[in-house]
Amino acid sequence: MFHKEGAKSILITLLLTVVILFATDYISIAWLRIALIVLAILILILVLQFFRNPKREVDNSDNHILAPVDGKVVVIEEVFEPEYFNDKRLMVSIFMSPINVHVTRYPVNGVVKFSKYHPGKFLAAWEPKSSTENERTTIVINNRIYGEIMYRQVAGALARRIVNYAEEGMRVVQGKDGGFIKFGSRVDIYLPLGTEINLKLGQIAIGAKTIICKK
Repeated sequence: MFHKEGAKSILITLLLTVVILFATDYISIAWLRIALIVLAILILILVLQFFRNPKREVDNSDNHILAPVDGKVVVIEEVFEPEYFNDKRLMVSIFMSPINVHVTRYPVNGVVKFSKYHPGKFLAAWEPKSSTENERTTIVINNRIYGEIMYRQVAGALARRIVNYAEEGMRVVQGKDGGFIKFGSRVDIYLPLGTEINLKLGQIAIGAKTIICKK
């Protein structure tokens, strides 16, 4: 199953692959013909795996917060959040490499209170400044147990498009598709101070499956 945001990229790559395969019939140099065929097929496989959207059974509950994306936990720290809360929060950052599933899923049930896109730079996603200087979207969901929970989609050095489906006033369901980030990127989630985190630095999180915290 592939994400709808990849439809155009997959179609273009597939057409180019077919053209290259037909064109190799006119290349007399054997090693060059084989190299082009292998390269075209590899690129198609990479594009297909990047836009994959695996179906996941979600343990939907207001008593826990789920990881919004697949990737490696690179930050767990107390930070000052200046855009919406204007106070200190506990931030958990998950970095997605190009080989990870790049679907963003809603970490909690609730109503979207804030959703804003920010143009910006394309620093490497693992750099601390990327959270405030890179192209990004900020989404706040009001959950009946945890209150207002923020997550932020952050573009990386390769990412050139962030897709966000959350709109203010929407009622969203935990684990459902909330957007997509094309190529390397990260997602930061901001929690109330004192939240007991179930993750460790370096741990691999699975979107809509890994529990960040629970009550």
